[in-house]
Amino acid sequence: MVKYVNQELCGQAKQRTNWLEQMVKKLADAKYTEEEMKERINAEKKLETFQRLEFGDPGIYERMKQLPSRRIIVTHLRADLLPPSIFQSKAKILVLVRNPKDTAVSYYHFRNNLPAMPSFASWDEFFADFMNGKLPWGSYFDHLVEQDKHIDNESIMTISYEELKEDPILGMKKIPSFFGFSLCEEDFSRIAKKTSFKAMKEKSSKTHGKFGDILFRKGVVGNWRDVFSKAQDEEMDQKFQDSLGGTKMAAKIKYDVYCKA
Repeated sequence: MVKYVNQELCGQAKQRTNWLEQMVKKLADAKYTEEEMKERINAEKKLETFQRLEFGDPGIYERMKQLPSRRIIVTHLRADLLPPSIFQSKAKILVLVRNPKDTAVSYYHFRNNLPAMPSFASWDEFFADFMNGKLPWGSYFDHLVEQDKHIDNESIMTISYEELKEDPILGMKKIPSFFGFSLCEEDFSRIAKKTSFKAMKEKSSKTHGKFGDILFRKGVVGNWRDVFSKAQDEEMDQKFQDSLGGTKMAAKIKYDVYCKA
């Protein structure tokens, strides 16, 4: 059995963290025997854990400690809001980023399709709140500014949604390499097919219940062009430059490639 320490998956809301979580789980599960897989599944059911760092009752953290080693924990929290012990531990942190324009459009549809949360009367109303960070988990820009401070940390790897979409196998290969295990080419090909956005959307009702259609909508790159006005396009260009211009995080996002009309 391959032994793992905690694996933290971090990403601001609507950067496709659910998709990455499924991908990482399948990559890691490829190293387990059928018996070990059953043990893990039974442990998760018994302990009733919802592996999101910011959700659940206070006792969830003690229950998480009882899970078999290689615990995958997901969060939307900013780096400065994470427990300091995470950065001092042997945990590996995989950070998912997505260009801000597609993130905003995805977030808008998510909020307006989620019954438990109030919807927005218009895209313009949502855009104003997005730009001002008046949404759950705060500002997209503040999130990445904080994460950029840790971008050279050897225990942290940043990967973009766009690179995973453009070349899934190439992007996917970086993940086990970072976490310290290896897979064969056949594993990558098989997992790439199972975790394509289309495949995940088709089985989303089974994996995510009634939230499946809400979480997995389109998954395309560049959909923002059908929504943004010229003024909004220019406003976000300026905001991104003011917040992240010249940073390594900006280079990772490739703003000029994915966010220019």
